[in-house]
Amino acid sequence: MDKKSLRQKAKAERQKLTQEEIEDKSLAIANQLLRMNIWDKLYYHLFLTIEEQKEINTEYILQILAGKDKEIVISKCEFATLGMTHFLLTDNTKIKKNSYNVPEPVDGLEVPDAKIDVVFVPLLAYDKQGNRVGYGKGFYDNFLSKCKPETIKIGLSFFPPEEKIEDVSANDVKLDFCVTPERMFRF
Repeated sequence: MDKKSLRQKAKAERQKLTQEEIEDKSLAIANQLLRMNIWDKLYYHLFLTIEEQKEINTEYILQILAGKDKEIVISKCEFATLGMTHFLLTDNTKIKKNSYNVPEPVDGLEVPDAKIDVVFVPLLAYDKQGNRVGYGKGFYDNFLSKCKPETIKIGLSFFPPEEKIEDVSANDVKLDFCVTPERMFRF
């Protein structure tokens, strides 16, 4: 299936989820992450949930990271360049939703791409080869292409993988893992 069709399919599937299902599945994903061998790193990049898109509630992962005393990095989208600026999440970080309802830090201590060890990647769909489909602007592909080669890229999804995304481009950055409520896929 192509990316456009997969986007529509994934959004429709998400819309069917109740708030209780989202919470249960989000907690199950966080529990799956605890089983992974990724907790010896320091800088973890996490997306903040767009509730209107029925995304995974990343609050559970946030609590794990805080409990493990990790450096938590969140981003602000730069729509003019399709880039992202990363900030350390602290007790003083002010969060504000942008025009697309994406919660973002207003400002703070900037963190360079090269410092980030693990990235939890939002997605709408992914395939058995580790290719992902996001919202289509390319923010994450731009960001991930600037990370160091050993940065671990972990997709988070409520659903199992598609067989194959047909229109993968050279700019698409593959995932290393994708975690669902039921299991972890390694690519």
